[in-house]
Amino acid sequence: MADIIVLGIYAADAAYRTAKMPVVGQTLLGTGFQLGPGGKGSNQAVAAAKAGGDVAFLSRIGADTFGQMGRDVWTSAGVEALVIEDADLPTGSAGIFIEDATGRNAIVVVPGAAGAIGPEDVEARADRIGAAKVALTQLEQPMAAAEHFLRIAHGAGVTTILNPAPAADLPEGMLALCDYVTPNETEAEELTGLPVTGPDDALPAAKALMAQGVRKGALITLGENGSLFWDGTDAIHTPPMSAGPTLDTTGAGDAFNGGFATALADGLDMRRALRFATATAALSVTKHGTAASMPVRADIDALL
Repeated sequence: MADIIVLGIYAADAAYRTAKMPVVGQTLLGTGFQLGPGGKGSNQAVAAAKAGGDVAFLSRIGADTFGQMGRDVWTSAGVEALVIEDADLPTGSAGIFIEDATGRNAIVVVPGAAGAIGPEDVEARADRIGAAKVALTQLEQPMAAAEHFLRIAHGAGVTTILNPAPAADLPEGMLALCDYVTPNETEAEELTGLPVTGPDDALPAAKALMAQGVRKGALITLGENGSLFWDGTDAIHTPPMSAGPTLDTTGAGDAFNGGFATALADGLDMRRALRFATATAALSVTKHGTAASMPVRADIDALL
């Protein structure tokens, strides 16, 4: 039985770089292309496993080439794939168009099989969820599945983490199923209605999240300002770390969440867990890509 179980989506990301954004009816020659694994759940599962965690990933994919790409990524990272292969729906995918000069982007997402994840899929793995030490999910799959996942884990005494990304209106009582909630600045603001631009104004937002029912701690990631944790008594500001030149910040939040889950499963105290998660994120931005940029445990330990 895995110590960490992650519910989320996997999608293949196809990124096209162009000198300018195309308009309707226009064909352009691109300047670059990259195809790689995506989806927050998959990214976080890979991050946790490469950071040394014993991880299982619960999702849905199609019986196609993109789905096989996901399986290859999980095998390489050491993630146990508790995925349902859907014969009728394709694996999720995203077409990402990036303008070279400005970095502006336009994205088309087709959830595919991942959009069909339901409470029944979660219920079918209730034994595995209840046997874990840590259960982690996000909000890219349908809300009902995320809520049922947290409910099963909470009922079994498993430490639960909700990364509320993308931000959405949560059902009444859902935060009470969460030991920890880990929004970024934007998500924290959307969930609380309070502005978050740095550690000082992150604290009122963290307190507001705790007031909404979060059980053990609100952890707000602040990008270049590190993170702010509040457990109802103590506030911990963890400054950022530098592991080298920043090349690509995509997936840094997923690296942080995966590292945090691994640290909790390893039994680290909160200050050490926060530094471990911070180091995982710091290393991830020194490489291009998402799953490919997640650091291995030896590199995290060396940075720490």
